[in-house]
Amino acid sequence: MRLLLDQGLPRSASILLREAGIDTIHVAEIGLSSAEDSEILQKARKDERIDCDMLS
Repeated sequence: MRLLLDQGLPRSASILLREAGIDTIHVAEIGLSSAEDSEILQKARKDERIDCDMLS
């Protein structure tokens, strides 16, 4: 499973998930902290990741 955590989740969640063996990145780690949802979704699709946020 490959996750992209949205700004609705804390960056620390990405670290904890990686430590648990889940391939996870946070939008803040790739310069998308203030990006529009459509840009984040496009990045997730391009990188074959699941976009995760507090609204999903």
